[in-house]
Amino acid sequence: MHLMRIGEPGRERPAVRVAEGSYVDVSDVVADFDGDFFSRSTPEHLAHLATVAAERAAAGGARPLDGVRIGSPLARPHQILCIGLNYADHAAETGQAVPDEPILFTKSPNTMVGPYDDVRLPRGGDKTDWEVELGIVVGRRARYLDTPEQARAVIAGYVLVNDVSERAFQLERGGQWSKGKSAETFNPAGPWLATPDEIDDVRALGMWLDVNGKRRQSGSTATMIFDPCTIVHYLSQFMVLEPGDLINTGTPPGVGMGFTPPVWLRAGDVMELGIDGLGTQRQRVVAPR
Repeated sequence: MHLMRIGEPGRERPAVRVAEGSYVDVSDVVADFDGDFFSRSTPEHLAHLATVAAERAAAGGARPLDGVRIGSPLARPHQILCIGLNYADHAAETGQAVPDEPILFTKSPNTMVGPYDDVRLPRGGDKTDWEVELGIVVGRRARYLDTPEQARAVIAGYVLVNDVSERAFQLERGGQWSKGKSAETFNPAGPWLATPDEIDDVRALGMWLDVNGKRRQSGSTATMIFDPCTIVHYLSQFMVLEPGDLINTGTPPGVGMGFTPPVWLRAGDVMELGIDGLGTQRQRVVAPR
């Protein structure tokens, strides 16, 4: 299934994408796509939701996506965890060694916005950058998983993410990367969450990002250093993963700081990005508050 949330910020309703450009509302069946939903999402529960969606679509209940706001496909998570330098070709463009273990940092959960919402530049920053990423949504509580294979059952689905970053805060202000990752609007997600059965091979997804119509990033999840199951297994050794948590898994080459000279986002710029099977996003960059 492709799970979506439709409506204005703070009033999104759960929905299921049933065809190109259309959805059915399932808010009378599911309260929200949040931690509680994912914790209860057994195969039988998901099969029932899929049946309801198909029946409503067959009965003419599908609605067009045109003209409606699409929110992030999951409600604000307990935490957003991020993996840095997880693409071999991205590590090369930054001049850094391929890490022996996943590099972990966090983003504030309130950075999450919809896939077509504006991205706001932070006050005091002047080196805002883009990063198209594959996001993992955690489906059940996990701690101390024994093997990466066990992590497969923990993954509820995958989502397209733009891990927007303020490099001046991240790299020039000392301390942890999280300062450069947690400005408001810095985590557009969606348009839908694809359950694992919708993705044939998560290690073979093309991904791209354009700024003002110019291709900046073009890559594939094939160059990931640590695959999704390895990441989930690894993180479970250090913390308890909760249902609905989001894990951003790194970006391919072509980020702004990798150019000579670097290229930074400015108010009025437009970012467009996509991953095979996970849809596309479009954000307008706006000035600081």
